[in-house]
Amino acid sequence: MMVFVLLLLMVPIVFTFVASFAESAAGALPSGFFTLDNWRTVLGLGDYGVQTSVGPGLAFSAMLATGGMVLNIIIGVPIAYALTRYNFFARDWINAIAILPLVPGIILGVAFLRTYPENAGSALGLIVGYALLKSPYMVLTVQSSFQSMDLQQLEESSRSLGASWPRTFLTVIVPNAKDGIIAGSIICWTLAAAEFNFTYMVYARGPRPFSLFLFENISNAPYLQSAAAISVYFLIVVAAITVLQLVGNRGFSTSSDR
Repeated sequence: MMVFVLLLLMVPIVFTFVASFAESAAGALPSGFFTLDNWRTVLGLGDYGVQTSVGPGLAFSAMLATGGMVLNIIIGVPIAYALTRYNFFARDWINAIAILPLVPGIILGVAFLRTYPENAGSALGLIVGYALLKSPYMVLTVQSSFQSMDLQQLEESSRSLGASWPRTFLTVIVPNAKDGIIAGSIICWTLAAAEFNFTYMVYARGPRPFSLFLFENISNAPYLQSAAAISVYFLIVVAAITVLQLVGNRGFSTSSDR
């Protein structure tokens, strides 16, 4: 059953990737393999189609997504910890507020334009916007990891050995929740990299974010060109997931591992 589900999910991705190398899609299936013209077009290397190099835009989008992800880690992990570890007044309200940004990007985009008309479209504005939009994914994912742990026992054991609370949190609690943090980071990064609604609303200057690159190559574009643009995103996602997993697994270690 699991194999069937995986195949069902992978077939559209594989088909799109294969189609990006076809010369024609006049029939039911792409034909005329093998060509790189579709990739040259979307990457700005061909004699037709999109002529702007996407390199600066990809680097810009990676920076924005990474900045938003880092903010999510810095803010989301402590929030998830507090909501799981302590029973305090208005905890349910704070929990609701923490997942409140789980709204369509266009709503937050309008709010940003109304509240910060001068800076909404800046790189900092995009980073903060991405962080807000994706913060519920980080909080909920990390919260699930914390809920599977006996936080009180871990803290008491570490403190009994002489560790301060900050050291306990950073070297015991956080590393034990690394699976949730890595998963949340992957979700936040990949979703932010292709966030279109918010970006379209507030983007004003600088290199073109990747979501606008996708929009330009998907709307009113030939199918094979769209397939190549989507395939670029697939490759970026695979690379980002691999890097985040490697960095996460190497970067988290408990005191006993050292």
